[in-house]
Amino acid sequence: MTRVFSGVKPTGHLTLGNYLGAMRRWVAVDQHRSDALFCVVDLHALTVDHDPARVRRLSRQVASLLLAAGLDPELCTVFVQSHVDEHTRLSYVLECVATDGEMRRMIQYREKASRERERGGSVRLSLLTYPVLMAADILAYGTDEVPVGDDQTQHVELARDVAVRFNQRYGHTFVVPRATSPGVAARVMNLQDPASKMGKSDDVGPGVVYLLDEPDVVRKKVMRAVTDSGRDVVHDREERPGLANLLEILAACTGGDPAELAAGYDSYGALKKDTAEAVVEVLRPVQERHKELCADPGYVEGVLRKGAEKARAVARPTVDAAYRAIGLLPPVNAVR
Repeated sequence: MTRVFSGVKPTGHLTLGNYLGAMRRWVAVDQHRSDALFCVVDLHALTVDHDPARVRRLSRQVASLLLAAGLDPELCTVFVQSHVDEHTRLSYVLECVATDGEMRRMIQYREKASRERERGGSVRLSLLTYPVLMAADILAYGTDEVPVGDDQTQHVELARDVAVRFNQRYGHTFVVPRATSPGVAARVMNLQDPASKMGKSDDVGPGVVYLLDEPDVVRKKVMRAVTDSGRDVVHDREERPGLANLLEILAACTGGDPAELAAGYDSYGALKKDTAEAVVEVLRPVQERHKELCADPGYVEGVLRKGAEKARAVARPTVDAAYRAIGLLPPVNAVR
């Protein structure tokens, strides 16, 4: 079977964008058609200043929401990155193959480092090197496909480059992965700033619909969404980004086509109202299941424990092979 790997970083509360752009496809498609692994990539949350208690709390919440969204541990593997040592074992080996120039060309590094300097803070080395850890996350599992948004394709390209380079220098060890992207609503935009992605790391509440927002909060945020000049309702991402965002959200929630949906509206108000109700209904079963899981924390812990065991069994042979290929001695007790 095709092997799929994807991860969620616990740096903020999961959003409608995370659900429509990625999680729902994982549930409906990827876990059924492939050998799929879904990981809470908590080590990536340490690359910037953080509250340790918040990282732990969000890691648990992310894991619970992945299960609440419909990931089935009988069909896929759900685990926490830091529970599987092979990620960090492989990361250093890949740092010995990647280059400084590749790291500094990463768009997200340049943007995040610039913001950190503007605040007067220092840039952690891990912020520069974390794309290599991401490559390790992917390559350790012999991943074929990595479902990602547009902003993460550069990181998958790095994983491909590093895999090819390692294989050429030290012998074939890694599967070369490829990025895959869903269609409509692959990138849900901020309701108050439709030029920016609806990101979970954003602390700007009004433009971000969180998966655990109460229905009335969802309605208020959608009804206050920024739209564009003009009165006609059309789907035009370039000229009418605010309107296009609402139409694409509605399309993703209802299974419609944005352009066809636009033809059915003659006012922004009606579109906003229908979009708000569609979002509320899409989130309702996720929120209900999340409440059930919060009442049974032992179940979630059991899923993560078994998931880590399964992930470790998959990753260890590949990482051990990479260690041998690059020239490292096996542990003494393993010598025959």
